Amino acid sequence: CMLCGWAEADPDICGYKREKNGICAHMYCLFLASGLFLPETRNDFLVEDTRRAIQEAAQKRCFVCGEMGAAITCGELGCYRSFHLPCASKGECVTQFFGLYRSFCWKHRPKQALQARPEQDSICIFCLDLLEDKISYRTMVCPVCQHAWFHRNCIQKQAIHAGTCFRCFHCQDKDQFVAEMLTMGIRISERPPSWESDQAFNPVYQRHVRCSAHKCLCPGGREQA
Repeated sequence: CMLCGWAEADPDICGYKREKNGICAHMYCLFLASGLFLPETRNDFLVEDTRRAIQEAAQKRCFVCGEMGAAITCGELGCYRSFHLPCASKGECVTQFFGLYRSFCWKHRPKQALQARPEQDSICIFCLDLLEDKISYRTMVCPVCQHAWFHRNCIQKQAIHAGTCFRCFHCQDKDQFVAEMLTMGIRISERPPSWESDQAFNPVYQRHVRCSAHKCLCPGGREQA
C-alpha cells in the first residue's frame, strides 16, 4: 500500500488493496488519509489528489511505530499526531468508518461517557477472557443496557461477521448501539451476516430458552437452566 507502506494488513480494518493508474492502496487508507476523502466523490478518488496525499504522507512520521509514511492525522484542531492505519489500534487511536471518516489520536479520541464499571472478575461476552475493571480503549460496554461488556478487538470481529444484523448481543438494541460503536471507531460491515445461508434467515440473536444437554444438571430443570 502506497499510503501505509504495509504489504499485508488486516483486511477487516484496512480493506482490500485497490490498484488503479499506477496507485496501489488499501481502500480504507484512501478513505481515512487526511484531506483526501470528500463526501461528494465517495469512491472516486482523483489520481492527482491521491498522489499528493502519498507525497504528504511520506513527510510525516507515525507517532506509534516511528516510521515515515503516516497518511492519517488527528482531526483535533491543533494536533499534528499522524499514524498509519494498521498502527491505529496499537496507538489507541480511533478511526471512524462513516460520515467524514474522521480520525483521532489517543489523547483526543472519543470516549464512552458512561459511569458504569464492570463487576469484579467480569469477562468478555465473546471470548470469555477477563476484562479491565473500568471502561477504556480496549474494554467497552453497550451504552443501552450497560451489562454487555466486551473487548474492542472482539466487538470488531463481531461487527464484521454480523454485518447488517449487528446489535447488542445482550439487550438486542441496534440503533443506539450501532451509533455508539461507529463513533468509537468500530467498522461495521455493510454486508449480510457471514452465517446467513441461501435459505430463510433465522435470527441468531434469538435467546436460547431451554437446556439442550443430554443430561441437564440444573436443579431447576431444563426450563430454568
